Amino acid sequence: MSDDGLPPLREVIATHGLDARKSLGQHFLLDLNLTRRIARVAGDLSEHDTIEVGPGPGGLTRALLMEGAHRVVAVERDERASAALQDVAVAYPNRLQLVEADALSVNEADYITRPARIVANLPYNISTALLLKWLSLDPWPSWLVSMTLMFQKEVAERVVAGPGSKAYGRLSVISQWRTDANTVFDVDPRAFTPPPKVMSSIVHMIPRAMGPDDPPLRAVEKVTAAAFGQRRKMLRVSLKQIFRDPEAACEMVGIKPTERAERLNVSDFLALARLLSDADQ
Repeated sequence: MSDDGLPPLREVIATHGLDARKSLGQHFLLDLNLTRRIARVAGDLSEHDTIEVGPGPGGLTRALLMEGAHRVVAVERDERASAALQDVAVAYPNRLQLVEADALSVNEADYITRPARIVANLPYNISTALLLKWLSLDPWPSWLVSMTLMFQKEVAERVVAGPGSKAYGRLSVISQWRTDANTVFDVDPRAFTPPPKVMSSIVHMIPRAMGPDDPPLRAVEKVTAAAFGQRRKMLRVSLKQIFRDPEAACEMVGIKPTERAERLNVSDFLALARLLSDADQ
């Protein structure tokens, strides 16, 4: 038995036939010391609800509860995991709610008492889409206190990358505009069952408050999509699809039209987005 009185996770997987499925992007963490470390990164879990996506056999779920989570809302689309998670719910009465749904389409606000945190070992095949979904909460930051998320290291690097880096792109700009994002530690493939082919990283993200000068999300999405869609081209070319006169637009906000997207900082993109938003009104 583990510290929480529940069977070891390998036994849980064997009992319930929970072999990880590639189609669901599943890689399970079985080391409760590691999952408890992840839970601690999220901060004080006792004050707010915690949303977890893709709990699988419940390794991180159990760690969150062991670390004092007030209540965990676990979103899982794999029906095979239900019985294992119900066992966890019995061990922690009134502290775990299982939501059997696709995390990309579920409205988390329907299941929480606001505000709430997100802590998750994200399914690799939908991790970027999930992050962008949460970064699009309106009004921002809505019910969100923080996000503590495990990504493939390559995705984590894109989230925190700065200008001039090969990893710097749309995800970097939107993540760093909306949040303070930091990589906390890396996780070796051998920590997972089955081991992925790449390293993973934990990223902790705390929402930034939006001010009156912040442009609409849609405008930021349009500017970053145009600029990074042709990242090797100068802005005077790549921004033609959204500005009638991209050279004049760049000069109005103090950016060289001959610059490329990867050299702009977040505030540059926000300035262009404000200009675009004003032009659309």
